[in-house]
Amino acid sequence: MLEDPARAGDHEGSRPPRTGADSHAHGPPDPAPARGPGARESPPEPSADASGEEPAPTAGGSAATADTPAAPTPPTAASGVSDPGAAPPPNGRRAPVRADAADHTDAAEAEPREPARRSDATRAAILTAARDRFACDGYERATIRAIARDASIDPSMVMRYFGNKAGLFAAASELDLRLPDLARVPRDDIGATLVRHFVRLWEGNETLAAVLRVAATNPAGAERMRTVFRDQLGPAVRGVCPDPAQAPARGALVMSQVLGMALARYVLRLPPAVTLSEDQVVAWLGPSVQRYLTAPDAHTPAGPPERDPGAAG
Repeated sequence: MLEDPARAGDHEGSRPPRTGADSHAHGPPDPAPARGPGARESPPEPSADASGEEPAPTAGGSAATADTPAAPTPPTAASGVSDPGAAPPPNGRRAPVRADAADHTDAAEAEPREPARRSDATRAAILTAARDRFACDGYERATIRAIARDASIDPSMVMRYFGNKAGLFAAASELDLRLPDLARVPRDDIGATLVRHFVRLWEGNETLAAVLRVAATNPAGAERMRTVFRDQLGPAVRGVCPDPAQAPARGALVMSQVLGMALARYVLRLPPAVTLSEDQVVAWLGPSVQRYLTAPDAHTPAGPPERDPGAAG
């Protein structure tokens, strides 16, 4: 008589497990019931440890054992992981940081400086060409086109930086006389010290010669020269002359000496003026400049003697 398969399964499940040689032959019983055709496979149940709790997953997704807990991976420079002290985002992963981020930051900061350097170089080239052209051709004959050609740039760049020829001349004729502090000079040496300073200044400064040449023929150049000497020589004269109220007149007398010699020596290039040595120029002009700066008030020159009304003829 055939046995019912269902009941046979019940009897099979109630049998004790085989041991010894029998267990090696057949293996441990399969706890999962056999699935019939069309049955749906369910995911495997996670195993529980001795305490009955599920082991926590590690960062790699596998379960950590009690003997070998998962150690966090220390961040390294090569891994590009952000600060380990910061709280991780909910997904357990940290946002990577590009290793070359600092290089990109430095490059971004350096980029704005390059146009500034090019701008300074262009401006300097224009001013150098303008000084040479003004010195050679004078203010009237010098042109923006010629100056741009000398500077190897487009004429529109000259207009962009300086607006027009008057603005370019004003920038090109910026002068610093670099006057010594006459208050620290022995009083009897003020004239000689100032003349020697101007001779050395004229010798190595083409801009002064250019401005002086333009000043002799152009109102803009003359005004520029007046402004330079008024603003720079005026305070020096007021500091040493007996009466500060006379500083403008005394300064004009000083200018008559130093500018007159500069015109004869560096612009007109008169041979006697050119061949004078520095010491000779100082010896000739020093006493006059000394008197202009430190002499007491000049007396009003006496007029012609009054005519006696009773005198004949």
